[in-house]
Amino acid sequence: MNSDKIKKGINAAPQRTLLHALGLTDEEIKKPLIGIVSSKNDIVPGHMNIDKVVEAVKMGVSLAGGVPIVFPAIAVCDGIAMGHEGMKYSLVTRELIADSTEAMTKAHAFDGLVMVPNCDKNVPGLLMAAARLNIPSIFVSGGPMLAGTVDGKKISYSTVSEAVSRFKVGEIDEEKLNEYENNACPSCGSCSGMFTANSMNCLCEVLGMALKGNGTIPAVYSQRLQLAKHAGMKIMELVNNDIRPRDIMTQEAFENALTVDMALGCSTNSMLHLPAIAHECGINLHLDIANNISAKTPNLCHLAPAGDHFIEQLNEAGGVYAVMNELAKHGLLHTDIKTCTGKTVGENISGCEIKDTEIIRTYDNPYSKTGGIAVLKGNLAPDGCVVKRSAVAEEMMCHTGNARVFDCEEDALNAIYDGKINPGDVVVIRYEGPKGGPGMREMLNPTSAIMGSGLGNCVALITDGRFSGATRGAAIGHVSPEAAVGGNIALIEEGDTIEINIPDNTINILISDEELEKRREQWNPRQPKITTGYLSRYAKLVSSGASGAVLD
Repeated sequence: MNSDKIKKGINAAPQRTLLHALGLTDEEIKKPLIGIVSSKNDIVPGHMNIDKVVEAVKMGVSLAGGVPIVFPAIAVCDGIAMGHEGMKYSLVTRELIADSTEAMTKAHAFDGLVMVPNCDKNVPGLLMAAARLNIPSIFVSGGPMLAGTVDGKKISYSTVSEAVSRFKVGEIDEEKLNEYENNACPSCGSCSGMFTANSMNCLCEVLGMALKGNGTIPAVYSQRLQLAKHAGMKIMELVNNDIRPRDIMTQEAFENALTVDMALGCSTNSMLHLPAIAHECGINLHLDIANNISAKTPNLCHLAPAGDHFIEQLNEAGGVYAVMNELAKHGLLHTDIKTCTGKTVGENISGCEIKDTEIIRTYDNPYSKTGGIAVLKGNLAPDGCVVKRSAVAEEMMCHTGNARVFDCEEDALNAIYDGKINPGDVVVIRYEGPKGGPGMREMLNPTSAIMGSGLGNCVALITDGRFSGATRGAAIGHVSPEAAVGGNIALIEEGDTIEINIPDNTINILISDEELEKRREQWNPRQPKITTGYLSRYAKLVSSGASGAVLD
């Protein structure tokens, strides 16, 4: 066992005395030591219940003959961090989570890990740590929030975000805004649509790192505690059989994840996180393959923000395994690869049929014949950019308009609220990329302002930043190279014509190469916005959004 180095022999007596100081008995010290990474905190709604999940995991580990030992991981609530400098600290926590988990695990020689994450950067950060450490590991999330209800219609956090603009333009009054505010988030859990947290928790199932239901069983259901107990028991099988994350997270597993991502219509943030996790596995997951996978993968689900369905309904309709089984019937998944259950993908999903074809459509009756996400390229984004195609109105799939250029999120938001954005415009927000932000802020507030102002069917937004999974509309992010390193997005001028063609996967500024080069010669790099602390160090080390914004 990995922990033998701190438990066995005369030389380990000093370590054993400290284990005794924890209250561990000789009998416990002889057993495998299982680290349980708890992301419990009291500020993130998706994490306030994780102490209950952790207690259930501990019970499962003990039942199966291991010794559970809890240590923490941080987590930021993107919704609370949204719209102010706090959002600069969201993506960057992914690396902190991975690094601190690596440090705790290596320092204390655990034999296996049970990761208990839930929200946006917490899940990929711990997946990165699992891949990097490569000791037996399994995931069980805190679970999704239930949807709220107003006027008999299910709503979520994103409804409130858009309601702010609806109030500002006089569509609703303050009383209705307060009704949305007080009813949109009725329980603990990760926000109830197919936003980033739930996207990544569902993809944990697809990658083979979590048990069935991990992404969809609501946080408040007792099934969530049963799932946690089973995860605690299952880690002991993984330890005893020496099955490690890199045995599970193979090239084929990541291809499966991209395929199911397309079918579910996951958050565009998955296009940042999957390459970063693959990087830790020693796999180069280049997003050029995303469009090839999308071209043959139908979009089977329209979960919020793309539609009016929510994660609790996906759970009732058969969950992630039902989606996978439908795709596998048509040869779209690798089914003979290993998972944390000890069985193959094919064995896991066998017999998992769709229970509600309104929530999960069949292969023959999809929402679209192509997947939910598209990667666009052109002279505006030579290395690519990302759009959640399934959440774009049909009339915005092809759009040509005049650039309205802003060098930060706040300026763009003020212009939208002040009525300065006109139908047909293309809002460009730059210097918000991984280096330029720094931290690659999510742009939910501007996109919600566009939708809430009634401009969603006639205005596009382009940024080298990124979007919340709650964003809908023609919102195109991760433009690479970013403005801060001299990407062409830095050279756009007010009034330039921008052409977006999502079906053809292209995005261009309609000016000549000669004009671009002339502007490049006149462009001067901007001084860093932040010169001290973690964000300054992050800006110096972070790579392009096109490669997952990993640290070089």
